[in-house]
Amino acid sequence: MAKKPRVLFQMILLMLIVMQNGECIWLNLPKSGRKCVTEEIHNNVVVLADYVVISDVHIHPTPSITTKVTSPYGNILHHKQNATHGQFAFTTNEAGQYLVCFWADDPNQGGALSVNIDWKTGIAAKDWESVARREKIEGVELELRKLEGAVEAIHDNLLYLKSREAEMREVSETTNSRVAWYSILSLGICVAVSFAQVWYLTHFFQKRKLI
Repeated sequence: MAKKPRVLFQMILLMLIVMQNGECIWLNLPKSGRKCVTEEIHNNVVVLADYVVISDVHIHPTPSITTKVTSPYGNILHHKQNATHGQFAFTTNEAGQYLVCFWADDPNQGGALSVNIDWKTGIAAKDWESVARREKIEGVELELRKLEGAVEAIHDNLLYLKSREAEMREVSETTNSRVAWYSILSLGICVAVSFAQVWYLTHFFQKRKLI
């Protein structure tokens, strides 16, 4: 009986970790070229990110950058030029690696630049204050709603991992099948070439009346 509260506590802790699925990223931009960050996100997930440019040598005004967000299939989800700060938000409709790139608009505009990104996905990107106002809930009821969302997020992640595992297993089985057929074909070719060599040598020596 003593294990049940402990298991319940672990489940709640896991849900809270899922709910806090957000991270803060610091990127040091080179004077030329771009700096990118990627994250694998499955389908139908809300993504929200805020970014701000910081001059390492405290230049005023702060040099501007260009921001570009692309989907796994190359669709542009966000593209902003001459920005010192900004925000992008979207709901994914493709599963895979989402790419966010930053680069300086003018390589000669000053010293080194850094970009701070506050990246949130899934339930962490949901505006719970708006939900509470719209549905007139607060306190324990709001926390239960958050836990319900966390459970749904865990369930969706498990389904996504299951589908990915099935895809990988199918690819592995297909590859193994192709390798097996390739091995059989290679063995058949080797055997055929060996018989052809024996036949040729036998015919050659018989023609020369050596055997």
